[in-house]
Amino acid sequence: MNIELAKEAIKKADAVCFDVDSTVITEEGIDVLATSLGVGDAVSKLTASAMGGTTLFQNALKARLDLIKPSIENLENIQKEHPLQFTHRLKELIEILHKKGKNIYLVSGGFRQMINPIALQLGISVSNIYANNLFFTEDGEYNGFDTNEPTSKDGGKAKVIQDLIDKYDYKCVIMIGDGATDMQARPPAKAFIGYGGIIEREKVKNGADWFIKDFNEILSIL
Repeated sequence: MNIELAKEAIKKADAVCFDVDSTVITEEGIDVLATSLGVGDAVSKLTASAMGGTTLFQNALKARLDLIKPSIENLENIQKEHPLQFTHRLKELIEILHKKGKNIYLVSGGFRQMINPIALQLGISVSNIYANNLFFTEDGEYNGFDTNEPTSKDGGKAKVIQDLIDKYDYKCVIMIGDGATDMQARPPAKAFIGYGGIIEREKVKNGADWFIKDFNEILSIL
């Protein structure tokens, strides 16, 4: 670990990128959706394999969506019946980072259709969301996903951050997340802060510059 480097980096960061599932929110959105459609156990195993770094993300994503096949109606229903909850002190952390003039991005292997409402509650522009996009038929049935989205592939989060650096000339970008796909974002991210408040993954704990279990730890240095 390089805790002091990570602490200094988040203080001077001009952009902070957050994973969403099990980081910004307390659950894996895709697992919640799968459970509501009766395929929760099979999808959870694939999610754990992808986040633990033992399966290529793109393979796990396709396999999970082939099982779930979510319709527009399914997505609308899950947001009404099972609204996703924010992790402890996350909203306060986002507010502080905004006040300090830092640009906030949500970089997720989840779905824009589920993340857009989360971003709006946090005061984050939907243009600052980098996530996967689902396709639907004219009658609202699942019709695949956009394989051109960087976040649909292994190593995609690193590409998103590099694209942000190239576009905005950011000098210091931080990635915060719970999974192996988040850890891949460093480099080009200056530091990776692993979050284990919901799920503690050994690979992430061992590989993070700074591993935290509560966002109070970041708030205390800001």
